Amino acid sequence: MKETALVTGGGGFIGSHIVDTLVEMEFNVISLDNESAESNEQFYKNGRAKNVFVDICDAERVKETFERVKPDYVFHLAAESRIQPTLERPQKACEVNFLGTCNLLQASRESGVKRFMYSSTSSAYGLKNESPQREDMHRDCLNPYSVTKVAAEDLCKMYHSLWGVPTVIFRYFNVYGERQPINGEYAPVVGIFLRQKAAGEVITIVGDGKQRRDFTHVKDVVSANILAALSPSSEILGEIFNIGTGTNDSVIEIAEMIGGERSFLPKRPGEAAVTLADNSKARNLLGWNPTIYLKDWINENK
Repeated sequence: MKETALVTGGGGFIGSHIVDTLVEMEFNVISLDNESAESNEQFYKNGRAKNVFVDICDAERVKETFERVKPDYVFHLAAESRIQPTLERPQKACEVNFLGTCNLLQASRESGVKRFMYSSTSSAYGLKNESPQREDMHRDCLNPYSVTKVAAEDLCKMYHSLWGVPTVIFRYFNVYGERQPINGEYAPVVGIFLRQKAAGEVITIVGDGKQRRDFTHVKDVVSANILAALSPSSEILGEIFNIGTGTNDSVIEIAEMIGGERSFLPKRPGEAAVTLADNSKARNLLGWNPTIYLKDWINENK
């Protein structure tokens, strides 16, 4: 009998890649999404998965869904997932990122899931931590996005320590790749630059362009999730793992890789100057390794 995997945010960028991989692995896949992400150009539906329209903030609908589909694995990616919009709507970020995660954890607890994978963010490290960032560093949340995503990490830890829900927490570093969001000014920088270049527009760089990011390909993010779900190790439960390449590039270097005319926009508040993952914990405990690097990918896709 096939095992069942439920992917929240399954119509979005990362979620849809996880859905596709799970389908190919012959899981019974439930893709749960309310299709509210503003920066998505489209929402993706795999014809071999069951696509369910549910808002994770609706606790009763979440509970009913879990009771009906009885998931073995939960991959939780649904979120208010951009820094700038959460500055404009902090209450919405709290509702979706914290309360929504709590609803899913409670449903997972009641239904006895085998593994709950939570997608968090490297913005937990903020400005006070030197590079490379390690999971045991103090948190320095600078905006509603990071505050709410990291608060939900504590929920995942608590549900594991208090009630035995087998959770695994990921802090992603600047994910890019096929299907990346490209709509609006707050979409991820790689997607924006490629969109601008394709349209013959000037590439717009926020600030001086010297800010450096550890850019991580979506396929490497998917592999981390699958490894965590299927790992026989109990040592990974309730733990946080950085998912990043351990290398970084500046925004202006990315613009140079893509090519074209450039212009500069004012610096945004609440964003770190440098992100760089220490990924040794993921390598050692998950057996995970990055396989795709930004320059190679841009050269193939620009």
